[in-house]
Amino acid sequence: MKAVEGWNKTDLDSVISAIQSGSRPKGGVTNDRGDIPSLGGENIINPGGITLGDVKLVSLDFYYKMTKGHLQDGDVLINKDGAQTGKVGFYKSPTNQLACINEHLFILRGIPNRIEQKYLYYTLLSQSGQHQIRSQISGSAQPGLKSGFIKGLMLDLPALLPEQAKIAEILSTVDRAIEQTEALIAKQQRIKTGLMQDLLTRGIDENGNLRSEQTHQFKDSPFGRVPLEWEVKTLDSCVRKDGPICYGILMPGSGYDNGVPVIKVKDIVGGKILQNNLLLTDPKTDSQYKRSKLRESDLLITIRGTTGRVAIVPPELEGANITQDTARIRLKEEHSNLYFYFLLQSKHVQDQVLLHTLGQAVGNVQKCLHGLKID
Repeated sequence: MKAVEGWNKTDLDSVISAIQSGSRPKGGVTNDRGDIPSLGGENIINPGGITLGDVKLVSLDFYYKMTKGHLQDGDVLINKDGAQTGKVGFYKSPTNQLACINEHLFILRGIPNRIEQKYLYYTLLSQSGQHQIRSQISGSAQPGLKSGFIKGLMLDLPALLPEQAKIAEILSTVDRAIEQTEALIAKQQRIKTGLMQDLLTRGIDENGNLRSEQTHQFKDSPFGRVPLEWEVKTLDSCVRKDGPICYGILMPGSGYDNGVPVIKVKDIVGGKILQNNLLLTDPKTDSQYKRSKLRESDLLITIRGTTGRVAIVPPELEGANITQDTARIRLKEEHSNLYFYFLLQSKHVQDQVLLHTLGQAVGNVQKCLHGLKID
């Protein structure tokens, strides 16, 4: 491919002035004792970036004893070992406070007149950069990057620093837009959570207004005060007799061409079923679990791993199956699937699931599910 005029292909080593790792004191670190933030792999976000929400701390004395690993504003960080090797972050110092890294990160600092730090960050974050980083990972028991990985990583580099800076600024603008969108989504999610709590414990009257104890009669219930005419039932009493709450395939296998789709816990995300990469199981295996075959509009809730995830089965997954880590709920005709979809995500239902999840066997979660109290 013809090179872009004014651009050079060079290895990372030739534009790096420093690559260094950090350390931590014997006995480890915590986030409640110490003076100086110490970043580790957990502070590098998978899609790129840094989170300072849960940072470990080291003492000021230990910080000054460190010969390497002191953070500077604009440092590029890369996770150097473990399952998340290759994650990249850009460190922006809050009010230029002292900070450092532990032994699981590298700091990369470019030669000032050769490469802009933000350009270096986005280059390593790019598809090409990440592919090259993965190719440099060595070791099987403890995979990771050695400091010499920078010699085997090639960059396409604009010769002029202003062009590098402009490219980085455009990408930074996109990042800021993403952050603002994520913040707006988080705000709307909080609003939705509060509205669900009100609607699912107070309901609405014939005029579409939220009921209140000033205008309607309420009674005590396991969830607090609820409208007088509401009933508190167990989930078991709301499902069809010919379709009781059930759990799916214990060992669905690793895949079968043209097999039957099987929904796992990881496939239920954000209230939906991700269909891009569903496991296909052997029809013979599926035939042994006819009881958990799915119909359109069945409800699913996860009971192992990440418990409490909820989804409605769409038409295209009619006839699919589930694993033993997920429960299928088939409601009686008089109940609304959409109402129960939100009800199962409500705080008082999720609290019941969580209470029986922590430190308990899956069987206890299953028993809890059958006896879930709903209103």
